[in-house]
Amino acid sequence: MIRRSFLCTLVLAVSLPLAAWAEAPLKVVATTGMIADAARQVGGDQVEVKGLMGPGVDPHAYRQTRSDIAAMTRADLILWHGLYLEAQMEHFFHDLGRKRTVVAVAEGVDKSKLRAHDDYADKFDPHVWMTPKLWRDVVLEIQTALTEARPEAAEVFAANAKAHLADIDRLATYANNALSSVPESSKVLITAHDAFGYFGESFGFEVLGIQGISTQSEAGLNRIGELVDLLVDRQVTAVFVESSVSDRSIRALIEGAAAKGHDVKVGGELFSDAMGEEGTYEGTYVGMLDHNITVIAGALGGDVPGRGMDGKLSAGF
Repeated sequence: MIRRSFLCTLVLAVSLPLAAWAEAPLKVVATTGMIADAARQVGGDQVEVKGLMGPGVDPHAYRQTRSDIAAMTRADLILWHGLYLEAQMEHFFHDLGRKRTVVAVAEGVDKSKLRAHDDYADKFDPHVWMTPKLWRDVVLEIQTALTEARPEAAEVFAANAKAHLADIDRLATYANNALSSVPESSKVLITAHDAFGYFGESFGFEVLGIQGISTQSEAGLNRIGELVDLLVDRQVTAVFVESSVSDRSIRALIEGAAAKGHDVKVGGELFSDAMGEEGTYEGTYVGMLDHNITVIAGALGGDVPGRGMDGKLSAGF
């Protein structure tokens, strides 16, 4: 009797930790907020996601910290964007890939859908999250990466991905309706850097950035002078600042136009390379794009609901 009791106790002591381990969430580290959000949406309660780059962080210039390295060496799966977005971290990820499962999720997008990079001949514009139709492909890559890391949860990941993609499709419909209401003559989007190229292609806007695709490119006086002349000649009345880029160059544009007798306002702050504050609607991918779409359309003369697609935006426009 004593022996049987001892054996039962021993079995429980061994089996409980194993069961707990089997049910533990998959530890995922994601570089950008957009990737982290997609991993949470698709992974649900099967994952525990840590995002490295929070609100206002520029991924073009980001370098891994000691705490980032510690988190990634403990992770089951590391998701990074690729397409030269995290340029300062590329060698690190290639080295880490020899020891951990590391996936560049945007590299799976069909290259025929991508824009050429304006600074590097053999690379592409990485800002694929700016249009729902391209971000769908990234979400599917994330679903695949999660499924390969935890095959037993494949059905859960598939159902969650389907629901999230339905939200993204609804966002695309809202974007088409809102942005098509902007007068054709006003479809000029001027921002601090060229992060909105895919957005422009999808929704029929001419997009002009003071800096190139990377925030590491320089904005010269000649470029600012050219854009000031464009603002005046085409009577553009609104330009946009970005949450992750200094507004200094945009302010220089406004001042340059004012010196020529043309009034230009800041149409609003857009989320380009980072999402809004964690825990807010704008801190999700759908909320980030809803904000950008609503702000751009509203500032350029379009017809939009005051608080966006579902009335969830933090501020009215």
